[in-house]
Parts: sequence; structure tokens; C-alpha cells
Amino acid sequence: MMPNRPDASKPAGKSPLLPVDQALAAIIERLPQTTPARKPLEQALGFTLAEDLTAALTLPPQAVSAMDGYAVRGADVTQLPCQLTRIAESAAGHPWDGEIAAGQAVRVFTGAAIPDGADTIVIQEDVDPVAEENGVVITVRSAEPVGRYIRPAGLDITAGQVILPAGTLLSARSIGLAIAAGLTTATVRACPRVGVLSTGDELVRPGEMPGPGQIISSNASFLMNFITACGGHAVDLGIARDKPGAMLKAVQQAGALDLVVTTGGASVGTHDHIVSDLGSSAENALNFWKIAMRPGKPLISGNVNDIPLIGLPGNPVSTAVCALVFVRPAIAHMVGGSADPLQFELPLSVDVEANDQRQDYIRAVISTKDGRQTVTPAPRQDSSMMSVLANANAFIIRPPFDPAKAAGERVWVMPLPPLY
Repeated sequence: MMPNRPDASKPAGKSPLLPVDQALAAIIERLPQTTPARKPLEQALGFTLAEDLTAALTLPPQAVSAMDGYAVRGADVTQLPCQLTRIAESAAGHPWDGEIAAGQAVRVFTGAAIPDGADTIVIQEDVDPVAEENGVVITVRSAEPVGRYIRPAGLDITAGQVILPAGTLLSARSIGLAIAAGLTTATVRACPRVGVLSTGDELVRPGEMPGPGQIISSNASFLMNFITACGGHAVDLGIARDKPGAMLKAVQQAGALDLVVTTGGASVGTHDHIVSDLGSSAENALNFWKIAMRPGKPLISGNVNDIPLIGLPGNPVSTAVCALVFVRPAIAHMVGGSADPLQFELPLSVDVEANDQRQDYIRAVISTKDGRQTVTPAPRQDSSMMSVLANANAFIIRPPFDPAKAAGERVWVMPLPPLY
């Protein structure tokens, strides 16, 4: 694991900021899990299993051939070349139910059941057949060891085996496995209803022409799509204007929600009211505010109307980075799964300066040249620059107080998910 806690021996300032891992743990522990329900597997793509899935069938149900050729007795092909008599044919869906005797062979095709008495497959390229009919004599020129090209019964799965544990996010391939194992339904967690609320007098909805000092509310569009891709049900709460209580009113009017995600209004300006709104009553409470992270320092955690709230900064890149680091694992937890990000080390293509006390998520591009991968940070890292994020395919993650590194030294990298 990549270290992400600050070095206690380093100066952290008068008010040490909460490390990223501690902030995530504090968010997760306040989140409920959604209720389980039975769902047809063919409609369960993107849902998370609430219970283990156990195979109803054994696959393959009996030993089958992995190649086109002839099923024979290994004892009959020890001296080569040799001649055998073809007595039958076994094809997928059309097994031969007899038993092979000495000197006999059964024509088999890929996926065909292996007849009793046979323990070896001779591939068709190593046989000189007289004709594709029973009773002919075939000449075997070469043979593989006993058992080669035979898939034994239960090679893939066996009846009663847990094939997908609870917490698995159901993909197309995992659903295919479950259906092949004889299952048609699964118990999954309901998608959490996640309210998305933008804040700011400067915002207009997509499709509206911004006036002087205004911008389009792109953060909300990003979050709606991002939450859907993470397995949540996104609920658009609109835009709350910069006045006390506006956020509270928007959530109160929204109906049942499992989580609220806000964007904007998280800083210390006189027009930012998320933090003050969360300190207004017992059901509107602040958990923490500000973390040791760049971009994303003014992250907020709290409850609004007793619903967990994650308050993201308003800068577009800060919103996007915090969504990946906090909102994605939050949704995964609520459906009983996990979203541990893939991280690995790659060499830098350029020098980088020493990092300060905040964990830094640097927009970067992984590239390959002459079979060697390197990672290159974008030259501009301003948290308002969506174009830099859109053209990145990874984050370089610099832990607090990470020393300067030269080109060729390795850094921790997190590739960005395809739909991010």
C-alpha cells in the first residue's frame, strides 16, 4: 500500500489537517447499507451481491474434449505409428454412451463428452483417417500424454461451490458465470439514492446561456453520471443559492435519500454556507471540515436531516478528484462492496519537486514507448482546469512530505476508470 499519512516529525502547522485515509474512514463509518432484494440476474448488471452465489450445476458436467480429434486408450498409442478402428462419434450435445475397448477410437469434437474407457485425445492433425465413417482404420502418427486435451468434470466449478461472494459487483462476465451455473436470480443491494446539489449564485443549468459572472453547472452533470457509473441512483436536487438554509431546504424537499453530495459552498467565504448550515441542529451536524489533500482541501462530512452528506469543493477538478477518492468508495460501502482503487508504481518521465503536508493527486498521462511505461504529470495543475483532467488517464499520488524525485524514479499511480 502507498503511504498516505503525514510524517509526525514534520511541521504540520497550527491546525493539522485530517489525512485522506482518516477522512475516508470517518465518512464510511457513518453510512448505512441499503436493503437487499431478489432480482433476476439478467437485470442485475451493476448491482452488488448481498449474499453469496452458489453453483447449482457442475461445469463441465462430465469430462469433455478440448480439441477436435479421437478419444483413445493411452495404452494403445504407446508404440507409434499405430492403427486403431474408429467405432463411433461423440459431438457436443450428442454423446456416445458406449465404452472403448482395446484397439478402438471414437471421433470427438471440441466440447464432446469423453466416452468411458478413453483417457487420451489424439488431435486430428496427428491422424491419417481413411474416411469420416465408423468402421474405418485410422493411423495415429503422434500422441500427447494421457489426460492432455481432456477437461475433467468440474474443471470450472462444482455444484454447491460459492462462485461469487457477497460484495461482488455484478459484471457482464460474472452474470454469465452465474447463469451457466444454473442460477437465474440473485439477492442484491438496492442502489442508494444519492442527491446531487450544486450551490452558488453564479450557476446556471446546462442549456442556459450564462450571463455576466455566471458559469454552467457542469459539476452536477459530472456527478450525476459518475454516481450512476458507481452503481448509485442519482437524484438532481438542482441549484441552491448562496444564502443560509438554502441547502437545508433543497434536501428537505427532495424526499427519501441515502446520501447527499453537494458541490461548492465548502470554503470560508461569506457566501459559503454549507458548514454553517450543518451546525444548526442535532440532525444537521458537522462531522469534519478540511483535509490534507490537494485538490480538495475544503471537503466536508456531516449529516443533513440525519442523511449523511459529503460536501465537495466547487472547483471542477476538486469535485472530480474528491468524487473518485470519497464518493465512489462511499457508494460501494452502502451496497456492501468495496472500491479499493488500483494503484501501482511507474517511473517518472520528468523531475518533480518535493511535496508539502497535503496528499497530492496530480493529473497525469501514462504512456508507452519501446515497451516501457512512464507517467508524465500535466504541466498545469490548476483545480479549475477541466481540460487537463479530461485528457489525463491517471493520477500520480504524492503522499505528504514526499521528497523531490528525478526522472526515472518511481511514483504511485492510480489509473482512471474508463467511465470516469
